[in-house]
Amino acid sequence: MPAEHYLNVKYGLKSWLLTKDHKRIAMLYLISVTVMFALGGLFAGLVRLELITPGGDFLSADAYNKAFSAHGIIMVFFFLIPAVPAIFGNFLIPIQIGAKDLAFPRINLLSWYLYIIGALLGISAILAGGVDTGWTFYPPYSSQYSQSHVLLAGLGAFIAGFSSILTGLNFVVTIHKMRAPGMTWFRLPLFVWAHYATSLIMLLGTPVVAITIVLLVVERLFGVGIFDPSIGGDPVLFQHLFWFYSHPAVYIMILPAMGVQSELVATFSRRRVFGYSFVAFSSLAIAIIGFVVWGHHMFVSGQSMYAGLVFSILTMLVAIPSAVKTFNWALTMYKGSISYETPMIYAIGFLGLFVIGGLTGLFLGAMGLDIHLHDTYFVVAHFHYIMVGGTVMGFMGGLHYYWPKMSGRMYPDGWGRLSAMIIFVGFNLTFFPQFIAGYLGMPRRYYMYDPDFHIWNIMSTAGATVLAIGYMMPLFYMAWSWKWGRPAGPNPWGAKGLEWTTQSPPTTFNFDETPIWNEEAYDYDPEEAEAEYEREFGTIN
Repeated sequence: MPAEHYLNVKYGLKSWLLTKDHKRIAMLYLISVTVMFALGGLFAGLVRLELITPGGDFLSADAYNKAFSAHGIIMVFFFLIPAVPAIFGNFLIPIQIGAKDLAFPRINLLSWYLYIIGALLGISAILAGGVDTGWTFYPPYSSQYSQSHVLLAGLGAFIAGFSSILTGLNFVVTIHKMRAPGMTWFRLPLFVWAHYATSLIMLLGTPVVAITIVLLVVERLFGVGIFDPSIGGDPVLFQHLFWFYSHPAVYIMILPAMGVQSELVATFSRRRVFGYSFVAFSSLAIAIIGFVVWGHHMFVSGQSMYAGLVFSILTMLVAIPSAVKTFNWALTMYKGSISYETPMIYAIGFLGLFVIGGLTGLFLGAMGLDIHLHDTYFVVAHFHYIMVGGTVMGFMGGLHYYWPKMSGRMYPDGWGRLSAMIIFVGFNLTFFPQFIAGYLGMPRRYYMYDPDFHIWNIMSTAGATVLAIGYMMPLFYMAWSWKWGRPAGPNPWGAKGLEWTTQSPPTTFNFDETPIWNEEAYDYDPEEAEAEYEREFGTIN
């Protein structure tokens, strides 16, 4: 490991809490986001324990409502939204474009503090007695009738939203203004394109949900009729405002993971990403179209049949750029010289789970079918195949891919591959039975259910146990690697890109002098890759 790097300069907690180094801030996010993931997983475990039996034997109805609400609030606002951008975006974007830091280092540190304040408020609401509205805070129950700590949890989400806005602003300015000489837009890694599109959603969408939370607070505190129909409000207005942000927020969660996926597929296939420009523009297309499909969450809310038809068509359109990415990743792998290190196992798992999640999204985008499936476990399964099967697999793949760069150490790859396969099996065992239960009519958010659904819930809870084991394993072998792992070197994967030209871990300012970049993105030699493929698998006619 190099003598000087960002981890060993200026020892002491104070130097970390006041740091302006984007890499250290990324590590602060890694620690805090991991803690929130563990807490969210704990509440998911309580939900699955309750659903082992049909009769509501473990939790009361009120405790069950608070358990799934806590799981949703923590996972959505404090894990899924910040995880990939705050950790990998913070750490990598300046290095990938040849900059010494983000454009606004102090604002970057402020964004972490805002995230921590928001997370602590969310946890305080849970510890003070919990929230029983679900993570969506639907009125009029949340604004007038719930006796739980809605205001405290809403304030936490509100403040965390400003963290997202500041992070998005930092990324956009950095990508526009701080690229190294020669680093043109179409030489940028697709990881950067994905984060650029994500940042636009953060900047344009997050203020809407912030205003929505403020309106909810005003109604709850002062009785102003905004959403509650008993005092002259309109609850459907809340749904329009909430989902105008929250559906694009799905892409805040998944687009950065798609950026990670592009890096993994290119590196471990030893090929330039097929249709690079199409994949780059598809990120922007997802961001743009994502703002006009919110109404597919509201097919049963009373909106007109004609509005539902329009939203249904638009929902089908948003599948096109996602399909572009999926097919282009598959074509990149075709005849590539694929090596099956841990990050590639996660990339393959991401591809399989995301395709299932995406295709089942079309079911829910079809208005007639959604009326049958709405608020059933089919929706729960679809959401988790995208968010956990997509975002978390991307997060884990990125963590294993960039861990040598972040820590300077290699982890035991055999343990990594084993944990990835356990996660894949456990995930499918957890959530695929929920598609069946949901299609058969099992409603979500019920702590008691018809015994006919018992077998599917037993399978789901067993899968959650396997999944938990898979998620815990990296904590142990990565902690082990931090001290005893073999030194990684600058480029342990033989990857392309500016981040792999720096030492591992990087120095405080990344580069001794501003680099000049003259290569195309993912400039792998296709003839060499094909030769490696044929040596490994034989000639394909």
